[in-house]
Amino acid sequence: MWRHGRWLACGLLLVCSGVAAADENKDLELIPEDARAPAAPGAEPPATADLRQRIYLGDDLSVSSLRSPSVPFPRPTPPDWQERLFLDLRKQWGLASNLNFTLSDRFNLRAESDIPFAGHETVLNEFREGFFSWEPVPGTYLDGGRINLKSGVAVGFNPTDFFKTRTVVDPTSLDPTALRENRLGTLMARAQHIWDGGAFTVAFAPALYRPTPVYVDTDLRSLDPSFDRTNAHDRLLLKGNADLIGDFSTEALLYREGNRTTLGANLTETLGQSVVLYTEWAGGNTTSLIDQALTYGRQTGTIPFAAPSVLPLDPHLHFQNALSVGFSYTTESKIAFNLEYHFNEAGFSHTDWNNWFRAGRGTGAVSPIAAELWFIRGFAAEQQAPISEHSTFLRFDWVDALIPNLEITGFVNTDLNDGSSLFQLGADYYLSNAWTVGALVNADLGVKHSDFGSLPQAATIFLTLARYF
Repeated sequence: MWRHGRWLACGLLLVCSGVAAADENKDLELIPEDARAPAAPGAEPPATADLRQRIYLGDDLSVSSLRSPSVPFPRPTPPDWQERLFLDLRKQWGLASNLNFTLSDRFNLRAESDIPFAGHETVLNEFREGFFSWEPVPGTYLDGGRINLKSGVAVGFNPTDFFKTRTVVDPTSLDPTALRENRLGTLMARAQHIWDGGAFTVAFAPALYRPTPVYVDTDLRSLDPSFDRTNAHDRLLLKGNADLIGDFSTEALLYREGNRTTLGANLTETLGQSVVLYTEWAGGNTTSLIDQALTYGRQTGTIPFAAPSVLPLDPHLHFQNALSVGFSYTTESKIAFNLEYHFNEAGFSHTDWNNWFRAGRGTGAVSPIAAELWFIRGFAAEQQAPISEHSTFLRFDWVDALIPNLEITGFVNTDLNDGSSLFQLGADYYLSNAWTVGALVNADLGVKHSDFGSLPQAATIFLTLARYF
C-alpha cells in the first residue's frame, strides 16, 4: 500500500519549488482548414482548431519493401502491403452547462498480406478516449474515464509522457507527434485546477489486469478496448506548472508506478517570435532496457522463465536519466523546424549493440535466440523511447508549401551510435473544404549491422484519401 499522504506532500513541495506550463503537441493529422472552423473567404483560419470536434472517413493503402535482416526476423514477418478503410471520430458533447462527454474512436476494416480475408483480424476498433469532464467551480475540472493524458515539451521523444507505453495500436505514420494523438488513453480519474499563469493536475490510474504479452500485428484485439495495455499497474501522477519570469516557464512532475518513483521537469524559453528553447528530463531508479524487456517477457510467458539470457544483464537498480533538449524555429514562409538531442540512459550502448548482433549471428528465423533478441526490440518500441542511448531528431512542417493548401512534413531520427536513420516525408493537399489527399514515404537507412539498417522493412509508401464531415 502507498503512503498517500507522504507522496501527496512530496508532490506539493515539488510544485511549490517552481513549476510551469508545457504545451501539448497539436494533432498532425491534416484537416482542411475550412472544415476545422468557419472563416470568411480569404480570411486566415483561427490559430487554434478544436480537435475535439472531427469526423472523417479515410482510406490508406501501403506497400512495403522487405529485406533479409542480419538477425533473422521471427514469423510472422511484417506485411508487404496493407489496405485500410476507417471511420475516425473525435467529438465532445455538452451534457450540462458544466458537464461534458468526450469520445475519440477509430473503427478499421483492414486487409493485408499476413492476415486472412474476412477473419477476426480484419476488424479493428481503437477506443482511444471516452470520459466525462465536470467543472464544479470555475477553473477546477474533475475527469473520469479513458483519457489520453500527455506531458512534455519536446517533439521526437517525451521522457515525461509517462502514459505513452503500450498505447500505439496500428499506426499509419511514424511521426511521434501523430503517434502522441492517435493512441489509446488510460482509464483514470483526473483533477485539474487552472489559474492565471499556472495549473496543477493529479491523476490516478488503477491496475485492472496483470501484464499481458507484447502484441504483434496479427494478434491485435478486434473490438476489445485493450485496457490490459494501459491499466496493468497502479499509477499516480502529480504535475504542476506556472509561468515564471518573462517568457521562461517550467513544469515539475512526480510519477509513481508500482513501487517506483520517477521525477520529471520541463523547461521552455521563448526568444522573440521565432525561436523556442526547451528541455525535458525524467529520472528514477530502474534497470536497463534489456533487463526490463527480458523480465517482462518472462513475467508474461513470452520467454520461458528458465531460459538463459541471450545478452549480458545487470539486474540492479540504478538512477537512470532520460533527456530531450532542443529548439524550434519558425520562418516567415511558414516552415517550422524542430532539432533535438535525445538521451536514454537505459537504452542500448555501443557494447549492447555489438552483443545483440553477435548473439544473433548464424541463427534461424525459428531460433529461440532470434525470437528473444527481437522481443527486446519489440518491447522497446512499445515503450515509445529511443532504443539507443544517444540520438538526434530533426523535423519540419511547411504549411502552404510551394502552392496554397499543400502541407509537407518530414523528419529524420538518427542513431548516433552507428549513424543509421529513420526517414519520413509526407505531403497532404486540401482538395476542398471536405477532401484531403496525401502520400507518405518512410525508410530505414543504414548498414546491415546498425539500428535502423537491421530492420526487416526497408521502405514503405502510403497513399491516403480522407472525407471530412
